[in-house]
Amino acid sequence: MTDTLPTAEAAVSEASSDSSQSPRQLKRSIGIVGGTLLTLSCVTPASTLFVVVPDLFGSLGTATALTIAIGSVLCIAVAFCYSELGTLIPSAGGEYAMVSTLAGRLAGWLVFVLSLLVVMIVPPVIAMGTADYLAPVVHLNPSIAGAAVMLLATLAGLLDLRANAWITGVFLVLEVIAAAVVAVLGFAHSERGAGSLVSMQVSGADGHADTVTAMLVVSGLAIALFVTQGFSTAVYLSEELENPRRNVARTVLATLAISSVIILVPVIAITMGASDLSTLTGGDISSMVTAWSNSAVGTFVSLCVALAIINAGIVMVIQNSRVLYASARDKAWPTPINTVFSKLGRFGSPWTATLAVGIPGALLCFVNLDTLYGVTGVSVTGMYLLVATAALLSRRGTHKHTRAWRMPLWPTVPLLLIAVLAYILSQQETTYLLWTGGITAAATLYWALYLRPRRETRWLISVPEDAEA
Repeated sequence: MTDTLPTAEAAVSEASSDSSQSPRQLKRSIGIVGGTLLTLSCVTPASTLFVVVPDLFGSLGTATALTIAIGSVLCIAVAFCYSELGTLIPSAGGEYAMVSTLAGRLAGWLVFVLSLLVVMIVPPVIAMGTADYLAPVVHLNPSIAGAAVMLLATLAGLLDLRANAWITGVFLVLEVIAAAVVAVLGFAHSERGAGSLVSMQVSGADGHADTVTAMLVVSGLAIALFVTQGFSTAVYLSEELENPRRNVARTVLATLAISSVIILVPVIAITMGASDLSTLTGGDISSMVTAWSNSAVGTFVSLCVALAIINAGIVMVIQNSRVLYASARDKAWPTPINTVFSKLGRFGSPWTATLAVGIPGALLCFVNLDTLYGVTGVSVTGMYLLVATAALLSRRGTHKHTRAWRMPLWPTVPLLLIAVLAYILSQQETTYLLWTGGITAAATLYWALYLRPRRETRWLISVPEDAEA
């Protein structure tokens, strides 16, 4: 983890020796509004509310809102780390570029593998939920519907990023409206007071109320962290944001604040408005909306959620392709693979990398991915842990004097975050820890056998020359 990195100039020189022509740079084409729209779309508040939150209701009941609120507070510390590191090292590589530069190339490689695991699994899992929300209009096979969404997202990802910002912005408005409808209806039909939010009850198998323990809340925090995880997309877009030294931090923090409100307020409304504890634990939000209003409103909300899922697919494909493009530019793979994945198309997007993440995502829709939500939660927590560790090292040597956004209360914030995240990891199910640990071990083996012996020509992390723009 202590391998030093070559200078940016050396990295560029080594990169050019692997191909006859250096890769073109991504185009700076979006400001803070476009970046926030794209990043919010990756959080995809409505699909998170309708797809991920119901699982939390099933295990945490009335403690769901409290767990998400705690997760959102923890994410403030995470966002501080991302904001400082993202402006210090504005690269499309995101977490891996930041961690590699500050904590060593092995740590960066492991972060890359964890982030790739998250971003490759989540889009098809969410995409398969499209069929459920199109059911009021047409009945589709979930796998076929999910694959179609992934292919549509792949086509959109080939376009100019500015065009995608407006496409996703329109979809985002619709999903915010859907979340607002749920919130208004839930509060209007409240069955219990605000005290229910801390009553810590969930419906048991026998229909009676069971107590939600503190350990269950801690265990649920891994998924709660995942609920707003998409705010990190701003870092992946840092090479295409205008004035990244300023706009990356603004985009990260604004996205976290907005997404937390959009998700948490409806969750509170649902908790207070569910007809009984059994209904709340069941987590069928669409049925609750229909019961509170009528089938027409339920259909409208369902269609908005379907659009939100498509929207999330578009942004996640955009994000994932940037990660793969950056890894090829930084020579993570054998030369032929690096050459292919570092190509840019006529719209300035990394088209081969986009196809490489979109098409496998469509195929994954035909695989049973139910257990991978747990693996994703562990991966996100582990990724945040390594980012927080890098944040502790962000003010050493030359980095201490580099112009960047600086978090308040450093180093207390990253130190506390490391302690909390390590404890959350220790409370996860052994199966999920073993799956993630096995993947991490395989990645370490690739590092030891291929990357490290070629450290002069492989895994060379560089920041674009116009990073100060």
